[in-house]
Amino acid sequence: MTYDFDKIIDRHNTYSIKYDPKSRGKPEGVIPLWVADMDFTAPPCVLDALNKQTEHGVFGYFNTGIDYFNTLKSWFSRRHGWEIEQDWLVTTSGIVSTIHLAILALTKPGDSVIVQQPVYYPFMSAVSSTGRELVVNQLIEEDGYYEIDFEDFERKIVDNNVKAFVLCNPHNPVGRVFTKDELTQMGDICVRHGVVVISDEIHQDFIYGGYEHLVFAGLDPRFSDITVTCTAPTKTFNLAALPVANIFISNKNLRKQFQNEYSKFGAPHTGIMEIVACVAAYELGEEWLGELHNYILGNMNFIDDFLKNKMPKIKLNKPEGTYLAWLDFRALGLSDDELDDVITHKAKLWLNRGTSFGAGGEGFMRLNTACPRSVLQKALNQLESALL
Repeated sequence: MTYDFDKIIDRHNTYSIKYDPKSRGKPEGVIPLWVADMDFTAPPCVLDALNKQTEHGVFGYFNTGIDYFNTLKSWFSRRHGWEIEQDWLVTTSGIVSTIHLAILALTKPGDSVIVQQPVYYPFMSAVSSTGRELVVNQLIEEDGYYEIDFEDFERKIVDNNVKAFVLCNPHNPVGRVFTKDELTQMGDICVRHGVVVISDEIHQDFIYGGYEHLVFAGLDPRFSDITVTCTAPTKTFNLAALPVANIFISNKNLRKQFQNEYSKFGAPHTGIMEIVACVAAYELGEEWLGELHNYILGNMNFIDDFLKNKMPKIKLNKPEGTYLAWLDFRALGLSDDELDDVITHKAKLWLNRGTSFGAGGEGFMRLNTACPRSVLQKALNQLESALL
């Protein structure tokens, strides 16, 4: 491999929230495998571009322009078969804040918003903090595989007069990459009942095993007309500290509503370092990303083999997408509090508790696999010892 993903990088005392257990009520010494940032440096092409900009030395106000858009257009066309137009683009400072803004802009206080739990927990806070009503369409799990309950999805939309749907694809934390048929069924239901779709596709560049990420808005002009598509280079290239999100809204009225809401908060210009990093990553980072895919897939296989050989009661639901492992501990017969105590205080691991993702998360933990394999091996050894 050209790139060294085995290298241990000391991230303590670097202002990293991932390595600050005390601020989150965790004991010192836990191995942090929770929040979804990677323990790898960003691609060299990004570091080179940032260093060059630093040497330039001017950090004033900047705007994205046609060159920036053309970089995005090329990426989404060649990687995802999606053809975008420049006037669809709104740049923001992150997808979580964008979901909040979209809910504020496209629904009213008291309106219902539907999500598919277990799901990324900021979705729920985005609904509650904006004064909307949360409606849950729980995913159906059978033998580690998750499917959509379409009958429940449509019934909940009708019964609760749902106005917006926050779609997560690839799905965090269960790792599903929804098929064309699944996305089409959801899209047809949303079109039929006038539901706006806020589609979080931030993990779209992590797809494994022959699966394919299909941009929801790209499947049908009717879907594009009701969708706010949320993308970012930050997960793909480990750039969370350079928060830029590229949001695409083809419907002029929806886009105007979103931009009007965004302007109420004194929407900042996108910073030059964010622009430079995004362009460098999308133009020059594909080789790095390809090797990263292989390394993370190796990590997933390592976890799967370790559990099957040494802790068969714990099961890995191997993801179709994302770099997040959804671990099933239910066969241990522990309550969620007991499981959390074993993981945190006996195994000395810092994972995401499954219940934080809502209904269906009971008995599960989410583990971030984007770290050197030696760290994973140490973590799994500690887990095995804790369960002896």
